Amino acid sequence: MSPSYLLALRPPPEIEARIVAFREAHGVRDAAAVPHITVKARSGLKDDLRWLELLPAVAAATPPIPVELLAPRVFPNGSALYLPARSPGSVRLHLALLDALRPARRFEYEGPQMTPHLTLALGRRDASLNALLDAAGQTFPQPLTFTATELVWMRKPGPGGAYQPVQAWPLSGGAAT
Repeated sequence: MSPSYLLALRPPPEIEARIVAFREAHGVRDAAAVPHITVKARSGLKDDLRWLELLPAVAAATPPIPVELLAPRVFPNGSALYLPARSPGSVRLHLALLDALRPARRFEYEGPQMTPHLTLALGRRDASLNALLDAAGQTFPQPLTFTATELVWMRKPGPGGAYQPVQAWPLSGGAAT
């Protein structure tokens, strides 16, 4: 099976450590092992990697992005427990990536209606996300804020694997780097 890719914003180490500690305390092991906010899902990110050459320009044209992670929620379809991300800048980056990459097909959640979020746990048959929701509410009672400064390319080797960072480009908003 071939790898899959996504483009993301990463929280700073102190927030990442809190999220990783929560996941470890609750035995969560899934593809979201490295905390991130996806700004471009797999559509159009093909194995030929030609799309990589477009990313430095998009990142350079994007200023650092303020992010506020809100109280935990579960998606209505039960697919994930997550921290919603209040971040108009991440949606703008998502739209800029769609414009630059022009994927032949898009997922239904791509576009201006994209819901920026940081996944705490993916839904599985053997896990109760509602029980985890209570624990997450106690662990993350206040919003977490940070400014994302890089666009990160992440790769998952195949089914059962976790997305890992491969390369990052600074968000500089047109400033010289």
